[in-house]
Amino acid sequence: MTEPALAHRLDGLLFFPVTAFAPDGSLALDTYRAHVRAGVDAGAGAVFAACGTGEFHALTREDFRACVTAAVEEVAGAVPVVAGTGYGTATAVEFARVAEESGADGLLALPPYLVRAGQRGLLRHYTELAAATRLDVIVYQRDNAVFTPETVVELARTPGIVGFKDGLGDLDLLQRTLSAVRTELPGTPFRWFNGLPTAELTGLAYRGIGVRLYSSAVFCFAPEIALAFHSALEEGDEERARLLLDGFYRPLVELRNRGNGYAVSLVKAGVRLRGLDVGEVRPPLAEPEPAHVAELAALIEHGLELVGK
Repeated sequence: MTEPALAHRLDGLLFFPVTAFAPDGSLALDTYRAHVRAGVDAGAGAVFAACGTGEFHALTREDFRACVTAAVEEVAGAVPVVAGTGYGTATAVEFARVAEESGADGLLALPPYLVRAGQRGLLRHYTELAAATRLDVIVYQRDNAVFTPETVVELARTPGIVGFKDGLGDLDLLQRTLSAVRTELPGTPFRWFNGLPTAELTGLAYRGIGVRLYSSAVFCFAPEIALAFHSALEEGDEERARLLLDGFYRPLVELRNRGNGYAVSLVKAGVRLRGLDVGEVRPPLAEPEPAHVAELAALIEHGLELVGK
């Protein structure tokens, strides 16, 4: 029986595991496997391996292959596994083929490396990537990859491109983009994702324009809190959602904004605080300040109290 397309399988809370490293900076694959397995057991709706939170930028091809293979093996078909890819077109295609060989179900296409391309160049980049692999592709808008509504319509027409993850946060642009795709391609099963760091903070706003799916960095280190917030959104319990926003997520975002790279390094610190030593980040990222880790520990404790854990 043919496996359903990725667009139809993505649901629930999306888990972006960190990549575990040993003290010498090498890949700690057993720890990574434990991290992935714990996330699936906790109720992740999908695993996005070796993406932004997983330090895709710092992985060799061998590291990438090992991480994607391990994630596929640990998940064992329970939920989809989506792998990151990026850099220039030729390199993105190479990583895509490694992900395909490793058994991934799809790709999250991170922005091209370094250059700020125009719309024609971006469209060519992603269409060539989609044509080079059998895996379904989700395009990630952020940083130097920002799209007009017209370009996203063309992406949605492209065979193999099944979704669009927004890490820009311009809701006016995103609303116009959603409207353009609905108008030009009615009935197309195109999926939309909130991809902002700590996406829960904007979850209510994104839901207001019809974007339900989001990636949760908090799920990496406090799945109890992440799932409680997700349930509040799904059940329309705005009072509970706002309790967690005011008591946990807003302070977390304010802490995250106090250091460059904290969207990754603070998450890894959180995983370590909860008992799994996933190691430090690789350069050019750096570890959070000790005082900030202490603040994170207190914040996690408070968040768990808010959800009754």
